[in-house]
Amino acid sequence: MSSIPNGSGPELEKFPDAPPSIEVTAPEEPPHAGLRSLNHYKRKLPTWRYSLRQSILPLIRWETPYLAWMQDKMRSQTLDTYFAITANAGTHTFFMVVLPILFWCGHTGLGRGMVHILASGVFWTGFIKDMTSLPRPLSPPLHRITMSGSAALEYGFPSTHSANAVSVAVYALFALHSPECKLQYSTKLILEVVSYSYAVSIVLGRLYCGMHGFLDVIVGSIIGALISIVECVYTDIIDDYMYTSTWAAPAMVALVIIVLIRIHPEPADDCPCFDDSVAFAGVMIGVEIGAWHYASTGFAWNHPVPGTVPFDLAHIGWAVTIARVLLGVVVIFAWREVMKPTLLKTLPHLFRVIEKYGWILPRKFFLPASEYKKIPARLKVDNVMPSVSDLPGLLTSIRHPGRGRSVSVGPQSAADAYETLAYREKRRRDSLTNTELESAISPPRSPSTSSTKRDYFSTGNADKDGAVSQVSGISASLGAANTGNLPTPAQSRVGSYEQMMGQGHVMISPATPDEKDDDDDDNAEIFVGQQNELEEKEMFSRLEKPRVRYDVEVVTKLVVYTGIAWLAVEVNPILFELLGLGMGNVRQLY
Repeated sequence: MSSIPNGSGPELEKFPDAPPSIEVTAPEEPPHAGLRSLNHYKRKLPTWRYSLRQSILPLIRWETPYLAWMQDKMRSQTLDTYFAITANAGTHTFFMVVLPILFWCGHTGLGRGMVHILASGVFWTGFIKDMTSLPRPLSPPLHRITMSGSAALEYGFPSTHSANAVSVAVYALFALHSPECKLQYSTKLILEVVSYSYAVSIVLGRLYCGMHGFLDVIVGSIIGALISIVECVYTDIIDDYMYTSTWAAPAMVALVIIVLIRIHPEPADDCPCFDDSVAFAGVMIGVEIGAWHYASTGFAWNHPVPGTVPFDLAHIGWAVTIARVLLGVVVIFAWREVMKPTLLKTLPHLFRVIEKYGWILPRKFFLPASEYKKIPARLKVDNVMPSVSDLPGLLTSIRHPGRGRSVSVGPQSAADAYETLAYREKRRRDSLTNTELESAISPPRSPSTSSTKRDYFSTGNADKDGAVSQVSGISASLGAANTGNLPTPAQSRVGSYEQMMGQGHVMISPATPDEKDDDDDDNAEIFVGQQNELEEKEMFSRLEKPRVRYDVEVVTKLVVYTGIAWLAVEVNPILFELLGLGMGNVRQLY
């Protein structure tokens, strides 16, 4: 991978019409490490999950050249900046900052509904991502434009950004058209346009930025719409059950969520999807428990929904409202800064005791407590909510919104590298198959050279009209395969993008080779380049390798985010009243 800040530099020049070619020396026998990488997902996934993955993968490969063609037609510096910035409006961090403010400003029903749809969207898209372990569309030919380095480390199918954006838009449209909405027609119309524009901008931006394909955003959008429809249709029934029941109702919700966390599929690679799912699962637990208990106190209003935080801007004023928000943010950050290091320091001792009795059910890519002595201080365990130390950088990105944008060309994760290797092997096999077919139907010709060098990316054969016949992917269907018809300019362009897929020098070097263990390459160090292998090695040496993840992080994250949600929906509203930042003795008027 190569990364160029602000979208400048030679890497950002548009691809030439003529597909580049890379000449490699074909060995007599494929290297053993290469064979192991090609079978990576077959060995790592259960049979049914591998079969599902292989049935969807051709669609992702097929659409990639068309995505590159679309990106090439649309690319501009303005759109690069716009879509990179607006993508932040679909991130977990954005919603984690906005959602508590909805509760503190009296929009409790809206806040709970948003938590339900967003937590469900993040969890279920992450669930499917890890289950299918499908890569993002290949780069090259795509350029990946992003302001978040961690996003590219996740699998691509389906798109969580699209699920979040569509779920929010659908939920907003339901609310605007509900009988309870008393807004003027012009205001409703403006908010409808904003809702549609928000969803379209996020979804289109994922395609433009090269982060997702058509299939990713379509399935993600469907998931988001379905989640919002279920929430809007059944929310009254759920509220009646939750707030007229005993403590067993929130306890049952928490138990179901914990079970879902436990059965979350193991990914084939070290993917952070599970971390985000755990964080939002904790938020859901905290909201349900906190809102249920807060509704039974004398501080809450029961209209429009049980557990509503008392708020009236006309009575409180802007100064008190801002003070409420600032106090609430300070309390949440204080909780996070105290609880995270405390749990990371104390839980390993408990986990080691439990592990002796065989009660721990470890997940892949998480180091068990028996294999480490202590966890490094200031460990960054998630990307969902920034820590206090991250705030200066966050404020800088707000003041200079385009500064953090980067454009990357080349694989950025192990999943990208494996897909690059797999596609190169596919092209090689297609080339050999095509050669065998031509030999069977063509008269023998004398070879002009005995060289063993073979250009894997220029495997076409000129027909009588000069067109080049390709043997892989979509190229054979572009009208140039032994038909005597020249492809259209658009077809030639798409075909050139297809030839860029899988290009580059790829080398797998096991960090700790072990001749006795030929099936375990979890520690393999992967270098994937475009042009120069040495240059690419140097680039990869500068990349941040996946950090060690510890078993206690799962429980730590669950406790911390459950506490954050509980503070937002119950503790902070009570503090507001006790500190004179609430409604005081003013009761709710119906």
